[in-house]
Order: sequence, then C-alpha cells, then structure tokens
Amino acid sequence: MRLIDRIRPDRLLLLSLVVMVLLHPILDRGTLRRLLMDILIFVPVVVATLRLSQIKRRIWPSVLLMAVAMILAVVSDLSQSAAIITIKWVLLAAFFAVTVVQLFDFLRSAREVTEAHLYTAVSIYLLLGMLWFSVYCAVDTYYPGSILQGGSVLTSRENELLYFSLVTLSTIGYGDIVPVDPEVRMLAALEGLVGVLYIAITVAILVSAFRHQHDRP
Repeated sequence: MRLIDRIRPDRLLLLSLVVMVLLHPILDRGTLRRLLMDILIFVPVVVATLRLSQIKRRIWPSVLLMAVAMILAVVSDLSQSAAIITIKWVLLAAFFAVTVVQLFDFLRSAREVTEAHLYTAVSIYLLLGMLWFSVYCAVDTYYPGSILQGGSVLTSRENELLYFSLVTLSTIGYGDIVPVDPEVRMLAALEGLVGVLYIAITVAILVSAFRHQHDRP
C-alpha cells in the first residue's frame, strides 16, 4: 500500500477543514496569531492537493495555484498591499474551485459508497464555504465596505467573512452581516443556492451508488 493511501488524505482533508473553522476565531487576534492563522488556512490547501493526487486527478493546476498563493501570502504579510492580498484570495478561490470540481467528479463516478466517499462529500461542502469565503475576502479587500456588520465596516474581516460564508452556504442567514453591493448580494444568493443544490445532488448520487452496490450479484 502506498504511503499516501496509508495516511488517508480523505480523513485529513475533512479534519483540517474542521480544525481551521474552529480555530479561526481564536487565531484572528494579534500579529503572531494571525501568522498562525495564515498558515492554518494553507493546511487544507496542501491536504486537498494530496487528496487529488490520490484519486489520480491532474494536480498541476492545483499545485501551481497553491504555490503562487503561498508566495503572495508571504509577500502580503510583509507589504500589506491591498492589491497583492486581493490577488492572493482570488488565487485561493480558484484553487478551491478546481478542487471542488475534481473531488465532485470523483464523487459523481462512485459505484459504491465507502468511507472515502462520505468524507469527500462533507469535505466538498466545507470547501464550497472556503471558496466563497475567499471570494468575499477578495471583494471586501479591494472594495472595503461592500459587506457590513451592523451597518459598519467589518473590523475582523477574515473571521467575520468565514462565518458569513458558512451561514450563507447553509442558508441559515442570521442577517447580522449583510452584503450591500448588488454584485456581492448576487454572490451570496448564488452561494445559498449552491449549498442547497449540492446537498440534494450529493444525496441522490450516494443513494444511487448505494443501491448499485447492493443490487450487484
């Protein structure tokens, strides 16, 4: 058995995403904690690349996007340039989009339901949240005030936008953070639609694969 199969990137990806979501509010304070938070964001990025290599998908686009985004993350911490930070988030959004598409293709082609498929299904859902989170960060960095909290500009941008992305994806929508620009409103509406459709389609795929698995002689 290959080393990459023994370390179970499917489990690690889900675990890294959950840990990042849980620790993000704690680390979004102070310079050192923010540095750790930047590193933590890239953990699921690296693990997602390992997961793609495990299921034999082309990983060079993911590796390229990951490498450039990491370089820009270091540069942005030093320069604090809004343009560089925006490009970093755009590249991360592109990375998460490529990863979601390739992992969903793996899920869609399932002929049986295994632990790997279940872990992957949940990971894709969280990666969708990360995709929109990255888009929101890019938009709000370049156009500050496009998303408001209680009528005021976000004070803890990344933490609040991750929360906003997850509650929008799950269609909870508390209304404490709201998009004000028309384009961002449409992005938020699209995220809610994608969240609902993803659950419906994924359940249908897994049920079909489960039936196919048990109907075989």
